[in-house]
Amino acid sequence: MALVKVAFFADTSAETADPAFPTGQIVEPQTAVTLGTVENNVTLTGTVAADAAVPIKATLAGEVRKLLVTPGQAVAAGTPILTLRAETPNADGTAMITKTETVVSPAAGTLSSLPALVGQVFAVGDAVGQVAPPTFGITGTLPAEQLYRLLNQPTEAQVTIAGGPAPFACTGLTITSPLAGATPEDGATADSGPTVHCNVPPEVTVFAGLSADLVIGGGTAENVLVVPITAVEGTAGTGNVYFVLENGETEVRPVTLGLNDGVNVEVLSGLAENDMILQFVPGATAPGCTVQPDGSEYCEGGGGAMVGR
Repeated sequence: MALVKVAFFADTSAETADPAFPTGQIVEPQTAVTLGTVENNVTLTGTVAADAAVPIKATLAGEVRKLLVTPGQAVAAGTPILTLRAETPNADGTAMITKTETVVSPAAGTLSSLPALVGQVFAVGDAVGQVAPPTFGITGTLPAEQLYRLLNQPTEAQVTIAGGPAPFACTGLTITSPLAGATPEDGATADSGPTVHCNVPPEVTVFAGLSADLVIGGGTAENVLVVPITAVEGTAGTGNVYFVLENGETEVRPVTLGLNDGVNVEVLSGLAENDMILQFVPGATAPGCTVQPDGSEYCEGGGGAMVGR
């Protein structure tokens, strides 16, 4: 009976019987540095839009004498649009010189606008009409911090349109950031964030206003050292991790970082395979957890280890 008591009914000291005495321990979760693959894909949602109309500009300062096309007409590059005539005095002032010039379409498409009237006078460079090209592009806004993942300037994106054609490559990818002082009339302001634009291939059928999902490939690193991004202070270029020493204590280790996929980040230097580090940066909030007003953390589902604070 004594042995049974010792085995199954251990003594409870007065200290541990006190309900105010903590019986659990906060454990800092650790993770090992491993080899893995990082596929750096940045995803965002964009919108299909027809490419901007191309202005038809007057090449002579003069009066419209004849309109050669009508709005809505399909035109090719070089199609005559209208004729302009100008009369200027001769250099010696003895006579007038008449000049006539035909203005042509600068691009192929549909003549979307032709406000010019016979007898109207234009200066060189004035827009006499607009040509809407038959091409489309996809535009989306990229969170500024994602630019760190696209430093290699990719040239295309993989696009999927719900209910549309099979996924296709959208080429001519550009990423532009609005300049300080930009106005809404310029298409963007300094607060609107970087804009991604790519060209839909002519053979792909799309319609203006469709929503599109873009996947921009920022590179792939295979068989490299990886750690969770939750373990690193900083995720681009350089960072710090909390290295676990043999005695259980930790020290800050600087590391050089490569690609990241939003979950793991490549470590170029500063760590070796199987090194142990803290899984979460001390003081940070674990994924799926929120800090409550009293300073405690609440994790959905009640799972997960507490993060050292």
